[in-house]
Amino acid sequence: MRTLINAGALLEVRLDAIVANWQLLQHRAGRARCAAVVKADAYGLGAAQVAPALYAAVCRSFFVAHLDEAIALRPLLADDAAVQVLHGLPPGAELEALVHGLVPVLNSLPQIDAWSRLATGLGRCLPALLQVDTGMARLGLDAGELERVVAEPMRLQGLSVQAVMSHLVSAEHPSDPLNAVQLQRFRNALKRLPAAPASLASSSGIFLGQDYHFDLVRPGAAMYGVAPVAGQPNPMQPVVRLRSKLIQLRRIDPGCGVGYGHAWTARRPSRIATLATGYADGWLRSLGNRARVHFEGWTLPLVGKVSMDTITVDVTDVPESLLCEGVLFDLIGGDLSVDEVAAAAGTIGYEILTSLGRRYARLHVHEDAARVRATCPREVPARSAEGRIVVG
Repeated sequence: MRTLINAGALLEVRLDAIVANWQLLQHRAGRARCAAVVKADAYGLGAAQVAPALYAAVCRSFFVAHLDEAIALRPLLADDAAVQVLHGLPPGAELEALVHGLVPVLNSLPQIDAWSRLATGLGRCLPALLQVDTGMARLGLDAGELERVVAEPMRLQGLSVQAVMSHLVSAEHPSDPLNAVQLQRFRNALKRLPAAPASLASSSGIFLGQDYHFDLVRPGAAMYGVAPVAGQPNPMQPVVRLRSKLIQLRRIDPGCGVGYGHAWTARRPSRIATLATGYADGWLRSLGNRARVHFEGWTLPLVGKVSMDTITVDVTDVPESLLCEGVLFDLIGGDLSVDEVAAAAGTIGYEILTSLGRRYARLHVHEDAARVRATCPREVPARSAEGRIVVG
């Protein structure tokens, strides 16, 4: 178990906020069922903790990208939960997927044919989702492959198609005409395929309105607090708080450079705090001289380049009496949203979350998150009296 006394930073994940966000998305989706995308280890936040919390909130449909992710997730959920593999199955892995009770998303004719062969060979129907490409040009049946499936319906023999799905290109921008184009293409595909439930919207698509909801929505990033609609207020609760430990404090004179290449130079007598987080922890190098951090009400600039294991912060304006070795600075959380950090890095919230490293002490916190506090901590609590805090 990694504890804060040994680690350089603390990453808190509010499971109650993830659940609340999923419930908000389910409400926005109306009559459509709301799944949960927990690929990439639940966007870097811990699928082993996130998925069971969502299951307890009555989510019964989960999506991951790879077969290995699905195999790891399956034992953590009861049998009535569907674990679906967005990339489909690697050639030859069909029997393994069946043994583990997984549902593939079939993206190509070879994937369809292999799953159908297994089903007919066993003399039974096997569940699957069928993906059609409506404009992403990434995964799913293209126009020619769709024609083949329509013209050769026996290709689907032995398949119980749980849903026909597609993926939107630009759903975070509601005014993009591509949304309406893809919607129409998807409707046209549904008319030509055997009747089945339909799924088009992921996080941002849910906010495009009822026409995009169909029978199943598949949110991911919005559950984890990322803003679903560009340029609009974020309705999602923040999920992540990342705090980094002060490991050294030093005074420097005007004209003194800081860090590699002296990318920042002091213009006044300054105090510089070195924090124990760097690009090896997923704090992107592009945040150098651009990011801000918070400490006890102060907003402070990250100065100099991001190193592998450390960053440096100008704390000249903070009373020195508040600064001792081990105090924690907020890198994400409170007034510093994931999206703001992403903007400073020139990227998106998805990359910030999925880049968060494995060296942090991690707290998965339920509704009593307010009880968890750390200033000059000696130890991270393993579990509250009610059993609501899990460290891992």
